Amino acid sequence: MQQISRWGVLIIDIGIIIFSLALAHLLRFNFNIPTTEDYDNLLLGTPVMIVIRVFSFFIFKTYAGIILHTSIEDAQRIFWAVLSGSIFMATLGNLGFYKITGHFALPYSILIIDFLVSIFMLTAYRALVKILYIEFRNGKKDKKFVAIYGAGETGITTKTALERDMGNKFSVNAFFDDNSNFRKKRLLGVTIYPGKFLERYLLANQPQLLVISDNNISTDKKQEIFELCLKYNVKVRNVPPVEKWINGELSLQQIKEINIDDLLERDPIQLDWENIENQLKNKTILITGAAGSIGSEIARQVLRFHPKLLVLLDQAETPLYEIDIELSNTFSHLKHEVVIGDIRNYERMQHIFKSYRPDIVYHAAAYKHVPMMEANPSEAILTNISGTGITADLAKEFHVEKFVFVSTDKAVNPTNIMGASKRMAEIYVQSLNHFKENTNTNTKFITTRFGNVLGSNGSVIPLFKKQIASGGPVTVTHPEMTRYFMTIPEACQLVLEAGCMGKGGEIYVFDMGKSIKILDLAKSMIRLSGLELEKDIQITFTGLRPGEKLFEELLNPSETSLPTHHKKIMIATVREYNFEKIKSVVNKLTYLFDKQNNNELVKILKKYIPEYKSNNSIFEKLDC
Repeated sequence: MQQISRWGVLIIDIGIIIFSLALAHLLRFNFNIPTTEDYDNLLLGTPVMIVIRVFSFFIFKTYAGIILHTSIEDAQRIFWAVLSGSIFMATLGNLGFYKITGHFALPYSILIIDFLVSIFMLTAYRALVKILYIEFRNGKKDKKFVAIYGAGETGITTKTALERDMGNKFSVNAFFDDNSNFRKKRLLGVTIYPGKFLERYLLANQPQLLVISDNNISTDKKQEIFELCLKYNVKVRNVPPVEKWINGELSLQQIKEINIDDLLERDPIQLDWENIENQLKNKTILITGAAGSIGSEIARQVLRFHPKLLVLLDQAETPLYEIDIELSNTFSHLKHEVVIGDIRNYERMQHIFKSYRPDIVYHAAAYKHVPMMEANPSEAILTNISGTGITADLAKEFHVEKFVFVSTDKAVNPTNIMGASKRMAEIYVQSLNHFKENTNTNTKFITTRFGNVLGSNGSVIPLFKKQIASGGPVTVTHPEMTRYFMTIPEACQLVLEAGCMGKGGEIYVFDMGKSIKILDLAKSMIRLSGLELEKDIQITFTGLRPGEKLFEELLNPSETSLPTHHKKIMIATVREYNFEKIKSVVNKLTYLFDKQNNNELVKILKKYIPEYKSNNSIFEKLDC
């Protein structure tokens, strides 16, 4: 069927060029019948021109496009096909004909007229067919009026994607843009309004949908647009960045409803890509906790820099299998291996290091759920402290170039076991970096510290989504609780950047932006779901969980920060510890794990981390 339609298009095109030639003749001779000699020459030259035109159509495949989806690219193909045919006829065709007959096959005036008429008619009839089809289709169903925020190239593409969709009937009747250059102008027959007129337009016209096509709009502006649309019951969708379009083309399926990530994201991070590539390319890289939210994203980003081998280590079988399948499909040309293993098992970890000899280690394996670790302190200590110690020691033993430890803001003035265990791990890694100066290894130990990441396993956002989907209530622990948030890709990009700039011994702190009230986050997610707070869904307060803080911190009051060349990365100035002393503490904690004496374990942590004060926990009694 598709082949028949193409031949049909070609036949119509041939009919048009015959008509164009005839019209060009009539216009050239002012609709008078030419002389017999001219008539004979035209009679011979016209078939030659038609053959040349058809040949150029085959070369440029002007007939291959689907008429109903005629685009700028189709118009370009027609232009070049007609132009090349006219040039060929004006040069070789006419010259050859002149040598045989002593006359030009077609006067140059006719060629010029034919060129203009052919281009016009070939493009016009395609556009007419498309317009008539759209009008016919739209007449069958109620129109869905749409406004597009962003009148640039992406806005044009968005309009095309919306109006060519067969299953819906969208009619774009307004563009909005804050660029003053677009003021009082029209785009594709649609008026462009300043952004400040949006509310007035929504009130007067009540469109069913507003699509944000401009990816350079600030998060605050996007929030403002969303609030206005919410006020007037208008759905909002977001166009993904151009680099995420499938095969470089935008489809309606890619224009997704706006979500909480879109409202919380910040300006894109500027990284030193060249430096990162220089450090990662052709290297063997080991990622622990590779099946988790952070570890898996680090893996995706590392593979973009073409490492020699990427080793993915985790003890969770199913999610490790899933990331293996994903990377095999996405990066089929790059080598990676998956390894099942527990960072707490020295013999297993030693075998892995001996087998792969990694150049760089990203250590993301950890227990991170605050309430669960508060109930299971020995497990938090064995994994987060002893497991980190084992991995770091092996990195030193096998002369790893860089060991990058992924920590958390909960390690700052910890109020829970999880945070305290991560702080002790920070101390161990940092002290090991100073201790190595007296050994024969040059391994650089680097720590990165950041807050919550959007959508990570166990974070509040997936929980809220499930609660909203089930009809509520949405549970918030405390009305004043705030947290720092960043996206998973953003956090991992900064981990890569910090790892590359690190000289050893640093604790890098990431700029998390403004802290966000969890209650406000819950309200926004309810509204994004098209529901109304209190009417459709409730919010209930459950009280602080064991170990939870109201406010997270990125620096201890006794700590200061130093700037780096990257505005989003700072270095925390922390006190130094003696490695031998810290090593003995970790050994003692590991010994007490075997005894399952949680109180003694926590006592030791509190002794060596004096800022650790339990909150809403059974271990408050151990605070001095």
